[in-house]
Amino acid sequence: MAVSFEHTAEQRARDRRAIRVWLYGVCLLIFAMIVVGGATRLTESGLSITEWKPIHGVIPPLSVAEWEEELEKYRQIPEYQLINKGMSLAEFKFIYWWEWSHRLLGRVIGVAFFLPLVWFWARGRVEPWLRPWLIGGFVLGGMQGGIGWWMVASGLVDRVDVSQYRLATHLTLACLILAYLLALARHLALAPLDGPARRGRGRYSGAAGGLLALLGVQIFLGGLVAGLNAGLTFNTWPLMDGAWIPDGLWLMQPAWLNHFENVLTVQFQHRLTAYLLVLAAVWMAVRVWRNASARALRPVALAVVGVLFVQMTLGILTLLGHVPFTLALFHQGFIVIVLAAMVEFWIRARLHTGDVARAAG
Repeated sequence: MAVSFEHTAEQRARDRRAIRVWLYGVCLLIFAMIVVGGATRLTESGLSITEWKPIHGVIPPLSVAEWEEELEKYRQIPEYQLINKGMSLAEFKFIYWWEWSHRLLGRVIGVAFFLPLVWFWARGRVEPWLRPWLIGGFVLGGMQGGIGWWMVASGLVDRVDVSQYRLATHLTLACLILAYLLALARHLALAPLDGPARRGRGRYSGAAGGLLALLGVQIFLGGLVAGLNAGLTFNTWPLMDGAWIPDGLWLMQPAWLNHFENVLTVQFQHRLTAYLLVLAAVWMAVRVWRNASARALRPVALAVVGVLFVQMTLGILTLLGHVPFTLALFHQGFIVIVLAAMVEFWIRARLHTGDVARAAG
């Protein structure tokens, strides 16, 4: 007997709702991972575990002897020998627990993504068009684990910290994965039930996509700032080193190195990109506001502007305060809110939801 479309649509709606909730949960875990990663960096804890043990590493030291063994391994790297020489076991435990928590969260995220994926797939609840996208998310997560160790390994020999290039890559990929999964979840919330999502191009989808890409660049630049501790220098605003355009932006040769290794240039371009992001978001919001047929997009466009202003304010306060722990952590964590607002606008614009968008969780 043929199954009615109504029943099929009802079942598909239930499946999409369940998958959406699962993806939201994974996104929350990634958000926690980004915040804990920021705390790990700010407490300079990232090199406290000198080995990569994806399975065995889930068990922390359980005895004094095991703690001493871990501390002895840490004593062999340059960070201990040049910066933390004489560190007590209690001090070592403090930085160890931050790094261990960061790695544990990574493992939890992997399990929280993989097991439900297998369950949904085995029960036939994943639509065919969605399957490669979910596999892509899993592959990105695996890459992130490898890049995390690649980053840590850069600080174990000949350096007292990790490479700013690798740190920026690690942070940017984490935010990319979160945006990717959140976009899938919002897509499932807003797409029509009678097939895969429409792949149309709304009037504002190009601008929203460009804004997202610019945010990705800014996140990478923020990773460079963090990796070079550039926020601890030039702690004035709006002027930088007493000028709108400071001297010394191009001291290094070849010139391209300044964009990645010159502390002054790295901080300056992070500032400029923040201004550009805000101006682009305001421009987009004005365009949306002037278009009577885009009334449903107005709240999201205004939200993007609002969260960008909050993020920029947090960045300025963090700079002026010489990177206090709490403010710096808020600044890194709030980027997820900015990302979420931009993803929401992009998905709505891309799917032409406009004033006829249906309500979805």
